[in-house]
Amino acid sequence: MATIKIQQVRSKIRCPKVQKQTLEALGLKKMNAVVEHEATPQILGMVEKVKHLVKVID
Repeated sequence: MATIKIQQVRSKIRCPKVQKQTLEALGLKKMNAVVEHEATPQILGMVEKVKHLVKVID
């Protein structure tokens, strides 16, 4: 399965708790942090929920 790299580009300070938990579940704890995950439907759904905070790197 393909992998994707996800980078946090905006702060989670003023976000709802659910979105903060989603970032933590993705492994993003700091600004500009980059994590790599397999492109499963679950991961893609999590990225969709916080798409305003993250950027998918090719």
